[in-house]
Amino acid sequence: MNSLKLVALFAENKPGQTARVTGILNNAHINIRSVALSSTGAFGVMKLLVNDPELACQALKHEGFPALLIDVLAVDMPDQPGALHAVAGCLAAGGINLDNMTGFVVNNRAILIIEVQNLGRASELLSKQGLRVLGRTEAFGA
Repeated sequence: MNSLKLVALFAENKPGQTARVTGILNNAHINIRSVALSSTGAFGVMKLLVNDPELACQALKHEGFPALLIDVLAVDMPDQPGALHAVAGCLAAGGINLDNMTGFVVNNRAILIIEVQNLGRASELLSKQGLRVLGRTEAFGA
């Protein structure tokens, strides 16, 4: 089964925090491939797909950010109406809950990043549906 590592960190919701995080990653020569940020009140969660998740997590922890790695699936899906519905429906039919997800389109490819409790089962269901679950190199290059 192919899976990727997502870096998740918790930070105070105040001016300069994103710049601080991106500065730490820049200094560690980490390339950010995708970012999602959400906050409620005083704190927020930032989730990043990066070229070296282990190094990114270490660098952030070294600078005092609570960071962890989360296993996720990257699903290559058609960039067309109904594609997200096909993925959601497939997982729902298999009893898999989508805990979190984000997506983007690059070079006419739609990539959906999903967090689920049972990665193996989700990957199996998606593959049976004819969808490709991408590994690190397939999703983002070397």
